[in-house]
Amino acid sequence: MGTTRGGGENARVETESERHGDEPHRGDLGSRLNWLRAGVLGANDGIISTAGLVVGVAGASADRTVILAAGIAGLVAGSLSMAGGEYVSVSTQRDTERAALAKEARELREMPEAEERELAEIYHDKGLSPDLAKQVARELTENDALQAHAEAELQIDPDNLTSPMQAARASFVAFAVGAVIPLAAIALPPVGARVWTCVVAVALGLALTGTVSARLGKAPIGQAIARNVLVGALAMVVTYYVGVLFGVTVG
Repeated sequence: MGTTRGGGENARVETESERHGDEPHRGDLGSRLNWLRAGVLGANDGIISTAGLVVGVAGASADRTVILAAGIAGLVAGSLSMAGGEYVSVSTQRDTERAALAKEARELREMPEAEERELAEIYHDKGLSPDLAKQVARELTENDALQAHAEAELQIDPDNLTSPMQAARASFVAFAVGAVIPLAAIALPPVGARVWTCVVAVALGLALTGTVSARLGKAPIGQAIARNVLVGALAMVVTYYVGVLFGVTVG
């Protein structure tokens, strides 16, 4: 049912589609949340791994150039590794989705009646009456059979398959952004303040990523922050003393 906007002669009826036209569909929203969650996790990995690396090097050497070189190398290597891993993983997922869609298209050509009955059973299992489930299955099949069966049976949108390049780019950028935090925090301050500045910056960065990931997953924020910061602190403590030990041994 529409609602009226404005007044007088210029008033018009606003339809449901107009009021909700800009709202994301459930599938689109879920996809965006997954990408955002992956970005947060990539940034989290960038913070922790780079922090462990530069703090470990700082434990072995006070040379700013050495620390900066190691941090930049870790940033580049980690970003490329994340991007490459994500590209391979999502490419495999996309190949699997395409194979499933090809199989479904073949079944629709070879046994359309059986596939329509299967679609009706799916909607009946979701709570529709048998007659209504058959009617829905028939109308959806007549409109776009592959789309209807792919979404109901496979939970795949044929028009919105996962993109390996998009995943790789997102992972590369997320890791690099996270890695910049400990890299800048340990490279810019004077020698005596480097490690503690890095510790504080990393703790704040991990608290932020922990908060965002908890909100996305509707989990307790305090636990997520504590877990994140604890893991980061453990990584820095271990690598710092490994660096100290290495520096003493080599020196």
